[in-house]
Amino acid sequence: MPRLAWLLAALLALAGPASLVRAADQPNLIVMMTDDQRFDALSCAGNKILKTPNLDRLASEGMRFRNAFVTNALCAPSRATLLTGQYSHTHGVIDNKDRRIVKDSPFLPDLLRQAGYEVAFCGKSHIAGALRDRTWDYYFGFTGQGNYLKPRIAEGTDGKDQLYEGYMDDVTTGKAIDWLQKKHEKPFALFLFFKAPHRSWDRAPRHKDLFKDVAIPKPDTYDLGMKGDPAKPKAFNEADNKIGNAKDVTSLDFIKDYYATITAVDENVGRLLDALGKAGKLDETAIMFTSDNGFFHGEWGRYDKRLMHEPSIRVPMLVRYPKLVKAGTLCDRMVLNVDIAPTVLALAGAAAPKVMHGRSFAPLLKDPQAAWRDDWLYEYYEFPGPHSVKPNRGIRTERYKLIHYFENPEEFELYDLVKDPGERENLYGKAEFAELTKKLLARLAELRKETGDLK
Repeated sequence: MPRLAWLLAALLALAGPASLVRAADQPNLIVMMTDDQRFDALSCAGNKILKTPNLDRLASEGMRFRNAFVTNALCAPSRATLLTGQYSHTHGVIDNKDRRIVKDSPFLPDLLRQAGYEVAFCGKSHIAGALRDRTWDYYFGFTGQGNYLKPRIAEGTDGKDQLYEGYMDDVTTGKAIDWLQKKHEKPFALFLFFKAPHRSWDRAPRHKDLFKDVAIPKPDTYDLGMKGDPAKPKAFNEADNKIGNAKDVTSLDFIKDYYATITAVDENVGRLLDALGKAGKLDETAIMFTSDNGFFHGEWGRYDKRLMHEPSIRVPMLVRYPKLVKAGTLCDRMVLNVDIAPTVLALAGAAAPKVMHGRSFAPLLKDPQAAWRDDWLYEYYEFPGPHSVKPNRGIRTERYKLIHYFENPEEFELYDLVKDPGERENLYGKAEFAELTKKLLARLAELRKETGDLK
Protein backbone atom coordinates (compact mmCIF):
# COMPACT_ATOMS: atom_id res chain seq x y z
CA MET A 1 0.00 0.00 0.00
CA PRO A 2 1.42 3.44 -0.92
CA ARG A 3 2.64 5.31 2.13
CA LEU A 4 0.06 8.14 1.80
CA ALA A 5 -2.88 5.75 1.44
CA TRP A 6 -1.65 3.73 4.42
CA LEU A 7 -1.39 6.90 6.54
CA LEU A 8 -4.93 7.99 5.57
CA ALA A 9 -6.36 4.58 6.45
CA ALA A 10 -4.60 4.65 9.81
CA LEU A 11 -5.98 8.11 10.60
CA LEU A 12 -9.52 7.07 9.72
CA ALA A 13 -9.24 3.99 11.89
CA LEU A 14 -8.04 6.07 14.83
CA ALA A 15 -10.80 8.62 14.30
CA GLY A 16 -13.49 5.97 14.75
CA PRO A 17 -16.89 5.69 13.11
CA ALA A 18 -18.46 8.59 14.97
CA SER A 19 -16.16 11.41 13.91
CA LEU A 20 -14.33 11.93 10.58
CA VAL A 21 -15.96 9.01 8.82
CA ARG A 22 -19.50 10.35 9.24
CA ALA A 23 -18.86 14.05 9.80
CA ALA A 24 -19.93 15.05 6.30
CA ASP A 25 -23.30 13.35 6.74
CA GLN A 26 -24.11 14.59 10.24
CA PRO A 27 -26.58 17.48 10.40
CA ASN A 28 -26.07 20.37 12.73
CA LEU A 29 -28.53 20.12 15.61
CA ILE A 30 -30.54 22.73 17.50
CA VAL A 31 -32.91 21.85 20.35
CA MET A 32 -34.98 24.77 21.62
CA MET A 33 -37.20 24.53 24.68
CA THR A 34 -39.54 27.01 26.32
CA ASP A 35 -40.81 26.91 29.91
CA ASP A 36 -44.56 26.27 30.50
CA GLN A 37 -45.72 26.68 26.89
CA ARG A 38 -48.90 24.69 26.32
CA PHE A 39 -49.56 22.84 23.08
CA ASP A 40 -51.92 25.42 21.59
CA ALA A 41 -49.89 28.54 22.42
CA LEU A 42 -48.98 28.79 18.73
CA SER A 43 -50.94 30.41 15.93
CA CYS A 44 -50.24 27.37 13.73
CA ALA A 45 -52.06 25.28 16.36
CA GLY A 46 -55.17 27.42 16.01
CA ASN A 47 -54.58 30.11 18.63
CA LYS A 48 -56.71 33.12 17.66
CA ILE A 49 -54.96 35.67 19.87
CA LEU A 50 -51.24 34.83 19.86
CA LYS A 51 -49.31 35.27 16.61
CA THR A 52 -46.14 33.20 16.21
CA PRO A 53 -44.99 33.60 12.58
CA ASN A 54 -41.52 32.20 13.11
CA LEU A 55 -42.69 29.12 14.97
CA ASP A 56 -45.37 28.74 12.31
CA ARG A 57 -42.54 28.78 9.78
CA LEU A 58 -40.90 25.82 11.49
CA ALA A 59 -44.21 23.98 11.25
CA SER A 60 -44.87 24.93 7.62
CA GLU A 61 -41.34 23.95 6.58
CA GLY A 62 -41.24 20.84 8.73
CA MET A 63 -43.48 18.69 10.92
CA ARG A 64 -45.86 19.60 13.74
CA PHE A 65 -46.75 16.89 16.23
CA ARG A 66 -50.28 17.39 17.51
CA ASN A 67 -49.92 14.89 20.35
CA ALA A 68 -46.62 15.61 22.10
CA PHE A 69 -46.49 15.08 25.86
CA VAL A 70 -44.22 15.25 28.88
CA THR A 71 -43.90 12.36 31.33
CA ASN A 72 -43.73 14.63 34.39
CA ALA A 73 -45.30 18.09 34.02
CA LEU A 74 -42.76 19.96 36.11
CA CYS A 75 -39.73 22.03 35.08
CA ALA A 76 -36.67 20.27 36.48
CA PRO A 77 -37.88 16.68 36.00
CA SER A 78 -38.89 17.40 32.40
CA ARG A 79 -35.58 19.06 31.56
CA ALA A 80 -33.65 16.16 33.05
CA THR A 81 -35.77 13.79 30.97
CA LEU A 82 -34.92 15.66 27.76
CA LEU A 83 -31.21 15.46 28.60
CA THR A 84 -31.17 11.79 29.65
CA GLY A 85 -33.96 10.04 27.74
CA GLN A 86 -35.13 8.58 31.05
CA TYR A 87 -38.12 8.83 33.38
CA SER A 88 -37.90 10.86 36.59
CA HIS A 89 -37.86 7.77 38.78
CA THR A 90 -34.62 6.69 37.06
CA HIS A 91 -32.65 9.90 36.42
CA GLY A 92 -33.42 11.01 39.97
CA VAL A 93 -34.89 14.47 39.38
CA ILE A 94 -38.39 13.74 40.60
CA ASP A 95 -39.24 17.30 41.67
CA ASN A 96 -37.94 20.87 41.77
CA LYS A 97 -36.23 20.40 45.12
CA ASP A 98 -33.17 18.17 44.63
CA ARG A 99 -32.41 18.72 40.96
CA ARG A 100 -29.35 16.46 40.63
CA ILE A 101 -29.25 13.95 37.80
CA VAL A 102 -27.86 10.64 39.07
CA LYS A 103 -24.28 9.97 37.95
CA ASP A 104 -24.94 6.85 35.89
CA SER A 105 -27.71 8.37 33.75
CA PRO A 106 -26.76 9.01 30.12
CA PHE A 107 -26.31 12.68 29.22
CA LEU A 108 -27.26 13.66 25.69
CA PRO A 109 -24.72 16.52 25.25
CA ASP A 110 -21.85 14.21 26.28
CA LEU A 111 -23.03 11.56 23.83
CA LEU A 112 -23.12 14.15 21.05
CA ARG A 113 -19.58 15.26 21.84
CA GLN A 114 -18.50 11.62 21.64
CA ALA A 115 -20.25 11.45 18.25
CA GLY A 116 -18.09 14.27 16.92
CA TYR A 117 -20.11 17.40 17.72
CA GLU A 118 -19.21 20.77 19.18
CA VAL A 119 -21.89 21.29 21.81
CA ALA A 120 -23.20 24.51 23.38
CA PHE A 121 -25.77 25.37 26.02
CA CYS A 122 -27.47 28.77 26.28
CA GLY A 123 -30.25 29.73 28.67
CA LYS A 124 -32.16 28.12 31.49
CA SER A 125 -31.35 24.61 32.68
CA HIS A 126 -33.02 24.54 36.14
CA ILE A 127 -30.80 21.54 36.90
CA ALA A 128 -28.60 21.49 40.02
CA GLY A 129 -25.44 23.49 39.41
CA ALA A 130 -26.97 25.06 36.27
CA LEU A 131 -25.09 22.41 34.24
CA ARG A 132 -21.80 24.12 35.06
CA ASP A 133 -20.35 20.80 36.26
CA ARG A 134 -20.64 19.45 32.70
CA THR A 135 -18.31 19.83 29.74
CA TRP A 136 -19.38 22.23 26.98
CA ASP A 137 -17.67 23.75 23.97
CA TYR A 138 -19.60 26.89 24.82
CA TYR A 139 -21.77 27.77 27.83
CA PHE A 140 -23.92 30.81 28.61
CA GLY A 141 -26.40 30.11 31.38
CA PHE A 142 -27.90 31.21 34.66
CA THR A 143 -28.82 29.67 37.98
CA GLY A 144 -32.36 29.12 39.20
CA GLN A 145 -35.21 30.91 37.47
CA GLY A 146 -33.25 34.02 36.52
CA ASN A 147 -34.74 37.43 35.77
CA TYR A 148 -36.45 38.52 32.58
CA LEU A 149 -35.07 42.07 32.86
CA LYS A 150 -31.38 42.83 33.44
CA PRO A 151 -30.55 39.14 33.86
CA ARG A 152 -27.51 37.80 35.68
CA ILE A 153 -25.73 35.22 33.50
CA ALA A 154 -22.34 33.53 33.34
CA GLU A 155 -20.34 32.96 30.16
CA GLY A 156 -18.32 29.78 30.53
CA THR A 157 -18.84 27.13 33.20
CA ASP A 158 -16.12 28.82 35.28
CA GLY A 159 -17.30 32.33 34.45
CA LYS A 160 -18.73 34.83 36.89
CA ASP A 161 -22.40 35.75 36.90
CA GLN A 162 -22.74 39.22 35.42
CA LEU A 163 -25.61 41.61 34.86
CA TYR A 164 -26.62 42.10 31.23
CA GLU A 165 -28.70 44.95 29.89
CA GLY A 166 -31.73 43.79 27.99
CA TYR A 167 -34.32 41.03 28.03
CA MET A 168 -33.26 37.54 29.11
CA ASP A 169 -34.24 35.59 26.00
CA ASP A 170 -32.91 38.31 23.70
CA VAL A 171 -29.54 38.15 25.45
CA THR A 172 -29.22 34.35 25.48
CA THR A 173 -30.33 34.08 21.85
CA GLY A 174 -27.79 36.73 20.85
CA LYS A 175 -24.98 34.77 22.48
CA ALA A 176 -26.19 31.56 20.83
CA ILE A 177 -26.14 33.25 17.41
CA ASP A 178 -22.66 34.63 18.07
CA TRP A 179 -21.43 31.10 18.77
CA LEU A 180 -23.17 29.62 15.73
CA GLN A 181 -21.52 32.22 13.50
CA LYS A 182 -18.03 31.20 14.59
CA LYS A 183 -16.02 28.78 12.47
CA HIS A 184 -16.72 25.15 13.43
CA GLU A 185 -14.46 22.28 12.46
CA LYS A 186 -17.18 19.82 13.43
CA PRO A 187 -20.97 19.81 13.18
CA PHE A 188 -22.54 21.80 16.00
CA ALA A 189 -25.26 20.98 18.50
CA LEU A 190 -26.95 23.86 20.34
CA PHE A 191 -29.31 23.59 23.29
CA LEU A 192 -31.16 26.92 23.53
CA PHE A 193 -33.52 26.88 26.51
CA PHE A 194 -35.68 30.00 26.89
CA LYS A 195 -36.93 31.40 30.18
CA ALA A 196 -40.34 32.35 28.76
CA PRO A 197 -43.19 31.88 29.30
CA HIS A 198 -42.48 31.04 32.95
CA ARG A 199 -44.32 32.97 35.62
CA SER A 200 -44.33 35.89 36.44
CA TRP A 201 -44.34 36.83 32.76
CA ASP A 202 -42.37 40.09 32.69
CA ARG A 203 -42.72 41.52 29.21
CA ALA A 204 -39.98 42.88 27.01
CA PRO A 205 -40.39 46.69 27.03
CA ARG A 206 -41.19 46.63 23.31
CA HIS A 207 -44.29 44.55 24.07
CA LYS A 208 -45.68 46.62 26.96
CA ASP A 209 -48.98 47.36 25.17
CA LEU A 210 -49.36 44.05 23.34
CA PHE A 211 -52.85 42.50 23.76
CA LYS A 212 -53.95 45.59 25.71
CA ASP A 213 -57.47 45.64 24.29
CA VAL A 214 -57.86 41.89 23.85
CA ALA A 215 -60.50 39.97 25.81
CA ILE A 216 -59.42 36.54 27.05
CA PRO A 217 -62.29 34.04 26.65
CA LYS A 218 -63.36 32.04 29.67
CA PRO A 219 -63.15 28.23 29.30
CA ASP A 220 -66.49 26.46 29.71
CA THR A 221 -65.24 24.65 32.83
CA TYR A 222 -63.97 27.81 34.54
CA ASP A 223 -66.89 28.42 36.91
CA LEU A 224 -67.46 24.72 37.53
CA GLY A 225 -63.86 24.38 38.68
CA MET A 226 -64.06 27.42 40.94
CA LYS A 227 -66.97 25.84 42.79
CA GLY A 228 -65.36 22.42 42.94
CA ASP A 229 -66.32 19.88 40.30
CA PRO A 230 -68.24 16.98 41.91
CA ALA A 231 -66.98 14.68 39.14
CA LYS A 232 -63.38 15.29 40.20
CA PRO A 233 -61.69 13.67 43.21
CA LYS A 234 -60.61 15.68 46.24
CA ALA A 235 -56.99 15.51 45.11
CA PHE A 236 -57.94 17.60 42.08
CA ASN A 237 -60.40 19.97 43.73
CA GLU A 238 -58.14 20.68 46.71
CA ALA A 239 -55.01 21.45 44.67
CA ASP A 240 -53.99 25.04 45.36
CA ASN A 241 -53.66 26.34 41.79
CA LYS A 242 -56.90 28.22 41.34
CA ILE A 243 -56.88 31.63 39.72
CA GLY A 244 -57.09 34.27 42.43
CA ASN A 245 -54.82 32.56 44.96
CA ALA A 246 -51.76 34.63 43.98
CA LYS A 247 -51.19 38.37 43.51
CA ASP A 248 -49.98 37.96 39.93
CA VAL A 249 -52.77 35.58 38.89
CA THR A 250 -55.95 37.38 39.87
CA SER A 251 -57.82 36.82 36.62
CA LEU A 252 -57.46 35.38 33.13
CA ASP A 253 -55.61 38.56 32.15
CA PHE A 254 -52.38 36.83 33.16
CA ILE A 255 -52.64 35.09 29.78
CA LYS A 256 -51.93 38.41 28.01
CA ASP A 257 -48.56 38.64 29.74
CA TYR A 258 -47.96 34.93 29.11
CA TYR A 259 -48.58 35.46 25.38
CA ALA A 260 -46.37 38.57 25.32
CA THR A 261 -43.38 36.58 26.59
CA ILE A 262 -43.99 33.94 23.90
CA THR A 263 -44.04 36.72 21.31
CA ALA A 264 -40.47 37.52 22.35
CA VAL A 265 -39.55 33.84 22.02
CA ASP A 266 -41.00 33.78 18.52
CA GLU A 267 -38.99 36.84 17.53
CA ASN A 268 -35.82 35.21 18.80
CA VAL A 269 -36.56 32.02 16.88
CA GLY A 270 -36.81 34.27 13.82
CA ARG A 271 -33.41 35.82 14.59
CA LEU A 272 -31.90 32.35 14.83
CA LEU A 273 -33.44 31.16 11.55
CA ASP A 274 -32.27 34.31 9.78
CA ALA A 275 -28.71 33.84 11.07
CA LEU A 276 -28.65 30.22 9.92
CA GLY A 277 -30.00 31.25 6.53
CA LYS A 278 -27.40 33.98 6.03
CA ALA A 279 -24.66 31.50 6.98
CA GLY A 280 -25.98 28.95 4.47
CA LYS A 281 -26.55 26.43 7.27
CA LEU A 282 -30.32 26.41 7.64
CA ASP A 283 -31.08 23.33 5.56
CA GLU A 284 -28.06 21.52 7.01
CA THR A 285 -29.47 21.88 10.50
CA ALA A 286 -32.09 19.70 12.18
CA ILE A 287 -34.14 22.03 14.38
CA MET A 288 -36.44 20.87 17.17
CA PHE A 289 -38.72 23.11 19.25
CA THR A 290 -40.65 22.01 22.34
CA SER A 291 -41.53 22.95 25.93
CA ASP A 292 -40.94 21.43 29.35
CA ASN A 293 -44.66 21.20 30.20
CA GLY A 294 -48.03 22.72 29.44
CA PHE A 295 -50.09 25.18 31.49
CA PHE A 296 -53.71 25.61 32.53
CA HIS A 297 -55.38 28.69 31.06
CA GLY A 298 -58.44 28.79 33.26
CA GLU A 299 -59.72 25.26 32.66
CA TRP A 300 -61.56 24.45 35.93
CA GLY A 301 -60.48 27.91 37.09
CA ARG A 302 -56.84 26.85 37.23
CA TYR A 303 -53.35 27.88 36.21
CA ASP A 304 -49.94 26.14 36.52
CA LYS A 305 -49.33 22.48 35.54
CA ARG A 306 -48.44 19.24 37.50
CA LEU A 307 -51.81 17.50 37.11
CA MET A 308 -52.18 14.85 34.40
CA HIS A 309 -54.85 16.72 32.48
CA GLU A 310 -54.34 17.70 28.84
CA PRO A 311 -53.56 21.43 29.31
CA SER A 312 -50.75 20.43 31.67
CA ILE A 313 -49.10 17.53 29.85
CA ARG A 314 -49.42 18.50 26.15
CA VAL A 315 -46.64 20.59 24.62
CA PRO A 316 -45.58 21.93 21.21
CA MET A 317 -43.26 19.74 19.14
CA LEU A 318 -41.93 21.11 15.86
CA VAL A 319 -39.14 19.60 13.74
CA ARG A 320 -37.58 21.18 10.67
CA TYR A 321 -35.01 19.23 8.64
CA PRO A 322 -35.79 19.28 4.90
CA LYS A 323 -33.42 16.40 4.11
CA LEU A 324 -35.73 14.13 6.09
CA VAL A 325 -39.03 15.92 6.82
CA LYS A 326 -41.58 16.89 4.19
CA ALA A 327 -42.71 20.49 4.58
CA GLY A 328 -46.07 21.11 6.22
CA THR A 329 -46.49 17.60 7.64
CA LEU A 330 -48.74 16.86 10.61
CA CYS A 331 -48.27 13.85 12.87
CA ASP A 332 -50.83 12.58 15.39
CA ARG A 333 -48.70 9.85 17.00
CA MET A 334 -48.02 10.25 20.74
CA VAL A 335 -44.41 11.38 21.14
CA LEU A 336 -42.87 12.11 24.52
CA ASN A 337 -40.07 14.24 25.94
CA VAL A 338 -38.37 10.98 26.90
CA ASP A 339 -38.07 10.36 23.12
CA ILE A 340 -36.09 13.53 22.39
CA ALA A 341 -32.63 12.23 23.38
CA PRO A 342 -32.81 9.01 21.32
CA THR A 343 -34.26 10.98 18.37
CA VAL A 344 -31.44 13.54 18.43
CA LEU A 345 -28.89 10.74 18.64
CA ALA A 346 -30.50 8.99 15.68
CA LEU A 347 -30.27 12.19 13.63
CA ALA A 348 -26.61 12.43 14.62
CA GLY A 349 -25.98 8.87 13.46
CA ALA A 350 -25.29 7.62 16.97
CA ALA A 351 -26.91 4.76 18.89
CA ALA A 352 -29.02 5.50 21.95
CA PRO A 353 -27.93 3.71 25.15
CA LYS A 354 -30.23 0.84 26.10
CA VAL A 355 -30.87 2.47 29.48
CA MET A 356 -32.85 5.25 27.80
CA HIS A 357 -36.60 4.71 28.15
CA GLY A 358 -37.58 6.70 25.08
CA ARG A 359 -37.45 5.68 21.46
CA SER A 360 -36.37 7.64 18.41
CA PHE A 361 -39.26 9.16 16.51
CA ALA A 362 -37.03 9.63 13.44
CA PRO A 363 -39.17 7.01 11.60
CA LEU A 364 -42.18 9.32 12.09
CA LEU A 365 -40.26 12.18 10.51
CA LYS A 366 -40.12 10.10 7.34
CA ASP A 367 -43.60 8.61 7.68
CA PRO A 368 -46.04 10.22 10.14
CA GLN A 369 -48.25 7.11 9.88
CA ALA A 370 -45.50 4.67 10.88
CA ALA A 371 -46.28 2.14 13.60
CA TRP A 372 -45.79 3.66 17.03
CA ARG A 373 -46.63 3.34 20.74
CA ASP A 374 -50.19 2.72 21.92
CA ASP A 375 -49.83 4.04 25.47
CA TRP A 376 -47.42 5.64 27.92
CA LEU A 377 -46.74 6.29 31.60
CA TYR A 378 -47.09 9.61 33.44
CA GLU A 379 -45.73 10.36 36.93
CA TYR A 380 -45.70 13.27 39.38
CA TYR A 381 -44.15 13.31 42.87
CA GLU A 382 -43.69 16.82 44.34
CA PHE A 383 -45.79 16.86 47.51
CA PRO A 384 -45.94 18.67 49.82
CA GLY A 385 -44.93 21.56 47.64
CA PRO A 386 -46.20 24.51 45.62
CA HIS A 387 -49.87 24.21 44.66
CA SER A 388 -50.35 21.06 46.78
CA VAL A 389 -50.86 18.63 43.93
CA LYS A 390 -50.98 15.10 45.31
CA PRO A 391 -48.54 12.53 43.88
CA ASN A 392 -50.09 10.75 40.95
CA ARG A 393 -49.28 8.52 38.04
CA GLY A 394 -51.33 7.32 35.15
CA ILE A 395 -51.63 5.82 31.73
CA ARG A 396 -52.70 7.56 28.55
CA THR A 397 -53.72 5.67 25.44
CA GLU A 398 -54.91 7.20 22.18
CA ARG A 399 -58.46 7.05 23.55
CA TYR A 400 -58.41 6.70 27.33
CA LYS A 401 -56.69 8.23 30.32
CA LEU A 402 -56.55 6.74 33.82
CA ILE A 403 -55.12 8.86 36.65
CA HIS A 404 -54.20 7.29 39.99
CA TYR A 405 -53.57 9.50 43.05
CA PHE A 406 -51.63 6.74 44.74
CA GLU A 407 -51.15 7.99 48.31
CA ASN A 408 -53.88 7.37 50.87
CA PRO A 409 -56.66 8.05 50.37
CA GLU A 410 -56.31 6.65 46.85
CA GLU A 411 -58.44 8.31 44.19
CA PHE A 412 -58.89 7.86 40.44
CA GLU A 413 -60.01 9.63 37.28
CA LEU A 414 -60.93 7.90 34.02
CA TYR A 415 -61.77 9.66 30.76
CA ASP A 416 -62.77 8.71 27.23
CA LEU A 417 -60.78 11.31 25.30
CA VAL A 418 -62.60 10.67 22.04
CA LYS A 419 -66.07 11.36 23.43
CA ASP A 420 -64.89 13.74 26.15
CA PRO A 421 -61.71 15.60 25.08
CA GLY A 422 -62.34 18.21 27.78
CA GLU A 423 -62.12 15.53 30.53
CA ARG A 424 -65.42 16.58 32.08
CA GLU A 425 -67.00 13.19 32.85
CA ASN A 426 -65.07 10.99 35.28
CA LEU A 427 -65.95 7.40 34.34
CA TYR A 428 -64.09 5.75 37.21
CA GLY A 429 -66.31 3.58 39.41
CA LYS A 430 -69.04 3.13 36.81
CA ALA A 431 -69.95 -0.53 36.36
CA GLU A 432 -69.81 -0.46 32.56
CA PHE A 433 -66.16 0.67 32.71
CA ALA A 434 -64.98 -1.83 35.34
CA GLU A 435 -63.31 -4.16 32.83
CA LEU A 436 -61.61 -1.26 31.03
CA THR A 437 -60.36 0.07 34.36
CA LYS A 438 -58.93 -3.34 35.25
CA LYS A 439 -57.07 -3.55 31.93
CA LEU A 440 -55.68 -0.03 32.22
CA LEU A 441 -54.46 -0.63 35.77
CA ALA A 442 -52.76 -3.84 34.66
CA ARG A 443 -51.07 -2.05 31.76
CA LEU A 444 -50.03 0.79 34.08
CA ALA A 445 -48.25 -1.79 36.26
CA GLU A 446 -46.54 -3.21 33.17
CA LEU A 447 -45.32 0.22 32.09
CA ARG A 448 -43.89 0.85 35.53
CA LYS A 449 -42.06 -2.46 35.39
CA GLU A 450 -40.79 -1.78 31.86
CA THR A 451 -39.28 1.53 32.97
CA GLY A 452 -37.77 0.19 36.19
CA ASP A 453 -40.20 1.90 38.55
CA LEU A 454 -40.32 -0.70 41.30
CA LYS A 455 -41.42 1.58 44.13
